[in-house]
Amino acid sequence: MRLAICNETFRDLDFAETCAAAARVGYSGLEVAPFTLGNPSTLTTRDAERFGAVVRDHGLEMVGFHWLLAKTEGFHLTHPDPAVRRRTFDYARHLAELCAAMGGKVMVWGSPQQRTLEPSWDRAEAERSFVRFFQELSPHLAAAGVTVAFEFLGPKETNFINTAAETILLLEQIASPNVRLHLDVKAMAADVRPIPEIVRDSLPWTAHFHANDPNLRGPGMGEVDFRAIAAELVRGDYEGWVSVEVFDTTVEGEWMAVESLKELNKAFAK
Repeated sequence: MRLAICNETFRDLDFAETCAAAARVGYSGLEVAPFTLGNPSTLTTRDAERFGAVVRDHGLEMVGFHWLLAKTEGFHLTHPDPAVRRRTFDYARHLAELCAAMGGKVMVWGSPQQRTLEPSWDRAEAERSFVRFFQELSPHLAAAGVTVAFEFLGPKETNFINTAAETILLLEQIASPNVRLHLDVKAMAADVRPIPEIVRDSLPWTAHFHANDPNLRGPGMGEVDFRAIAAELVRGDYEGWVSVEVFDTTVEGEWMAVESLKELNKAFAK
């Protein structure tokens, strides 16, 4: 299994130091939050190429982007105002170009605050806007060689797209090989269905996978049995990346990276 880690795990290091740490610990890929590179809106593809070279110089593969709309203002995926959606579209297209320039292939689209519906908004129209948005974005993704992996999130984070089944219904309407599903352990834990069952049923649609725990730490650091999840990924011949994404900033980043990798190696060794 190809194992990666998200760069903001090493929050106290600069980009080159982060790459060095991820490689030293033993990961083979790096996933990047765009805001950690500077202001993504003003970054050029030349800038992105230089960042990508740093990743490769440390023996890592550039996986792609996540936290796409973090630390931004004025963007929203389902806003009823077409001007807001157009700004979001243009930004997403720019991110795809940056991701490709760095050598990445996947963009994980979570961003709960920038898709949550206000009480007065029409949900059916929001779903139609969602489908149109990604249908229009798909040719640009294909040209860049990038796939959006859309992440459903629990109801405590957003009121729009909370389950894998709900996501797949919308993906069927989008009907694009460049817009697929993302699976995240923390998000799946909010569903009533067992996580291994969700993984098994969703794998045909899955482009990317985040390993973590509902306690905001790494795989194996909470109550979720990651080995049962790993077994489903192996059984289903999943060929994408498994990337560690953690949120607990009270623990030193390299320790979190080391312990997460130990658990992943144990889980996939079975």
